[in-house]
Amino acid sequence: MNSITNLFGIQYPIVQAGMIWCSGWKLASAVSNAGGLGLIGAGSMYPDVLRTHIRKCKAATTNPFGVNVPLLYPDIPQLMQVIMEEEVKVIFTSAGNPKTWTKPLQEKGIKVVHVVSNVKFARKSEEAGVNAIVAEGFEAGGHNGREETTTFCLLPLVREAVSLPLIAAGGIGNGRGIFGAMALGADGVQVGSRFAAAAESSAHINFKQSIINAQEGDTELSLKQLTPVRLLKNKFYQDIKAAELRGASKEELALLLGSRRAKHGMYEGDLENGELEIGQVSAMINKIQPAAEIVQEMWQEFLDAKQAFYNQSDF
Repeated sequence: MNSITNLFGIQYPIVQAGMIWCSGWKLASAVSNAGGLGLIGAGSMYPDVLRTHIRKCKAATTNPFGVNVPLLYPDIPQLMQVIMEEEVKVIFTSAGNPKTWTKPLQEKGIKVVHVVSNVKFARKSEEAGVNAIVAEGFEAGGHNGREETTTFCLLPLVREAVSLPLIAAGGIGNGRGIFGAMALGADGVQVGSRFAAAAESSAHINFKQSIINAQEGDTELSLKQLTPVRLLKNKFYQDIKAAELRGASKEELALLLGSRRAKHGMYEGDLENGELEIGQVSAMINKIQPAAEIVQEMWQEFLDAKQAFYNQSDF
């Protein structure tokens, strides 16, 4: 047991990231049943849809689970109201001011974790009174930090800056990654891309197949003028890239982005014109697996990596 397993009441310090269009109740409950912390990704959900997912998750697992809420989306007050009414025990917030919702949620007995990409916001999160912090390097898929700080550099910086339980995210997809994150000061890890390709992920099979087909260099941080997001390279990405190279304005990029791009790509399987958010670690993913198998495999790899390190005669 460590600070993360104690905080959430889970077996393994492994959190499944709350990913737009990929992490509904089926994935969250499967990860929680396997001993990790499953998160429902509320970024793509209307309040009534979120309520349905929370209730189905409660019916599918008796273990702790949580909800991820990116604060940049609309309907945030309504989503928070649903979370409080349904007595969800854990919430992960991101892409906004942690001060806004931390205290109201904690007054309802909800543990609050905030995702940061730099030391400045790690300190602000600690000042806001959150229960834990996720330090996410820019290897991660989806929305990302403008600083483009890697997980390897970010973790020790944040560890020195704050005393809260620390969760590492970005570029972690196996047990060796967990071991490396722990060595750099993390108490647990958050894994996204590996679970996006899980059998229980709500992602379209076309998107899952594109994840396991991805090679090194097939993703890039894009849309930096709007909100930086790591994308799998496809026609939509190429259109965005061309627009950025010719100096397109924020307004032009927003028009090109349009609406429902992420849904078209990740949920409906349009691999050409859809927005495909995934991390660099996709190059390491080569099969679709049940979520429980992913959790067990990663944890055994972590134990093996830990044992191998201590068995080295030079140390």
